[in-house]
Amino acid sequence: MIQTERPYVLSIAGLDPSAGAGILADVKVFEAQQTYGLAVATALTIQHDASFRKVHWVSLEEIIAQCEPLFERYPIQVVKIGLIESMSVLSGLLDWLVLQNPKIILLWDPILKASAGFDFHRLTLNELVPILQKLTVITPNIPEIQQITGEQDPQKAAQTLSNYCNVYLKGGHSSSENGQVTDYLFDIHQTVIAYPAPFIPNGEKHGSGCVLSAVLATGLAKGFSQKEASARARLYMDRYLASTPYLLGFHETIV
Repeated sequence: MIQTERPYVLSIAGLDPSAGAGILADVKVFEAQQTYGLAVATALTIQHDASFRKVHWVSLEEIIAQCEPLFERYPIQVVKIGLIESMSVLSGLLDWLVLQNPKIILLWDPILKASAGFDFHRLTLNELVPILQKLTVITPNIPEIQQITGEQDPQKAAQTLSNYCNVYLKGGHSSSENGQVTDYLFDIHQTVIAYPAPFIPNGEKHGSGCVLSAVLATGLAKGFSQKEASARARLYMDRYLASTPYLLGFHETIV
């Protein structure tokens, strides 16, 4: 017998020993948002909140081997994917996940560079299109979407990606205007929704991109629409970024 009071959400991402990012941070979010968090490691990282030193990648075969007993046991409807070795590994993983559940909701946070300064990937749009077509939503920040598309205007870049899947564009890397920063949802139906938020001094957090996409995953797992889940994610981030003046934040429940 398994619990059925909370939806199961699976994070497939890197293991960050500081728990500010990756699967440890994701599971904190899942618990705070009253879902049941599961986790599979794609990489073992040697880092803390201010320094990234090394990464050991987990093979696609071993990632799937970790996933298999979870899918055999639990009704997983939503998967959030983070740090991944390559697009070939990501593509193979997405194909396997869809075979387990053709209606599964798949989010990918395209981590191209660690917040402490370490480059993982350099992608092109041509490489990414087949991946996007398998996803429900992608959650890039401004530098990531500029790199992926080659387009310097982040909103034009997001519009391009939204031809293939929903895009939640994180605005934290933009300069604040009138004391605000704005995230945007570009959905696959070509609707654009802005989520303005107050600029928070000393609000920079290690792993904030991971946290945002994890909150978004919980909203979708609880049955909220993409629009509603995005609004909830932005609200959560406002509180998370303001929770401490340090690089590691605290999590609280937003029901």
